[in-house]
Amino acid sequence: MGSAMSSVEGFRTAVRDWLRDRLDGEFAALRGCGGPGREHEAFDERLTWERHMAAHGWTCLGWPEEYGGRGASIEEQVAFHEEYALADAPARVNHIGEQLLGPTLIAHGTAEQKARFLPPIRSVTELWCQGYSEPGAGSDLAGVRTRAALDGDTWVLNGRKTWTSLAHVSQWCFVLARTGPGSRGHAGLSYLLVPMDQPGVEVRPITQLTGTSEFNEVLFDGARTHSSHVVGAPGDGWRMAMATLGFERGVSTLGHQVGFRRELEALITLARRNGALGDPLIRDRLVRAWSGLEALRAGALRGTDPSAAKLSWSHWHRDLGELAMVVCGAAATVTGAPRALDRWQRLFLFSRADTVYAGSSEIQRNIIAERVLGLPKEPRP
Repeated sequence: MGSAMSSVEGFRTAVRDWLRDRLDGEFAALRGCGGPGREHEAFDERLTWERHMAAHGWTCLGWPEEYGGRGASIEEQVAFHEEYALADAPARVNHIGEQLLGPTLIAHGTAEQKARFLPPIRSVTELWCQGYSEPGAGSDLAGVRTRAALDGDTWVLNGRKTWTSLAHVSQWCFVLARTGPGSRGHAGLSYLLVPMDQPGVEVRPITQLTGTSEFNEVLFDGARTHSSHVVGAPGDGWRMAMATLGFERGVSTLGHQVGFRRELEALITLARRNGALGDPLIRDRLVRAWSGLEALRAGALRGTDPSAAKLSWSHWHRDLGELAMVVCGAAATVTGAPRALDRWQRLFLFSRADTVYAGSSEIQRNIIAERVLGLPKEPRP
């Protein structure tokens, strides 16, 4: 036990020293940049920063060494994320590729797919987006109407995806499409890897409450991808999609917590500065927020059920946005020029989406009730 702890602390020290040296130099202006609702901030510079991290071996820490990772333990990954937050380092741009698609390919991809797609993810030279949600389907992920059919050695896609984060800066999209003629629900779906830069792919930004547009609608009109770019077998898309969601709602939440901890610490500082900390009710809510974040961290370390993890962090973050408005007081209701929001107003507005995207809270509660607790299934038409 002692040697393991020593190893983790040594790793933590190496992370801390490296971040201090780099963020006090050419990348100093990036401290605190980016994050939910702020992905437009210094995007090109943050991309350069992440490629710099990759060149020094600080991306894909949890990946096995044979795929370019460090094979870092969960404890080491937690140490990295905590030090990253303490350094106020910029929000990452490669989360979807590194923490969602990469682990899915490592677990289920072919040798050729791993060789083609994992190195550019690790080096941050190809960015990815996730083509799951569709207009009109609500939270029903199985309500996929985007279709793909084989034409010789290529899949041809037609359909629409929505709420596609960072599609406007991505080179590739992993798409859940219906490939089984006449299929419905979970059956007949395939998990396709689709290049974005081609005729037949149109990206339409969606303006959010914050006035920014990191979500997009993506239209496929005869878009193509090679027949080998299907993960798992054709028709096995639902299982692949669930595997990715497991990574999205599981260990990858440690990355989310980088921003959460930074926001909470800044909010406590603001409460001290403006006198809000003198209110015992606000102090109580800040303490509850701190203990809630510690519980999220413990859950991620323990391997909490993915649906329970998603339900927990999304409500915690939404509550933090509401608490920020209380700490700011009357000033929270005032903006400057149209859409000129401060960081706390942006947090409040953007965090309203947390309980909807990546699986709405209602859906997560049903999953927990039926699949974890074994309760009777909800009646379905």
